[in-house]
Amino acid sequence: MLNPLIFFRQVRQEMDKVTWPTRKETVITTVMVLILVSIMALFFLGVDQVLSRIIRFVLNMEG
Repeated sequence: MLNPLIFFRQVRQEMDKVTWPTRKETVITTVMVLILVSIMALFFLGVDQVLSRIIRFVLNMEG
């Protein structure tokens, strides 16, 4: 079992190795994610509408 002081010292050393993104990088990444999520939402909305119309057409043919 490690001494808590040693453990926290090692955690601190590892945290110093982390490269944190800049504010600009974070904003750009966030905007890109929002744009891509919007595009995918529109794509799946379109696919859902097409499949829904196909299913309604097939079900109406039967009755």
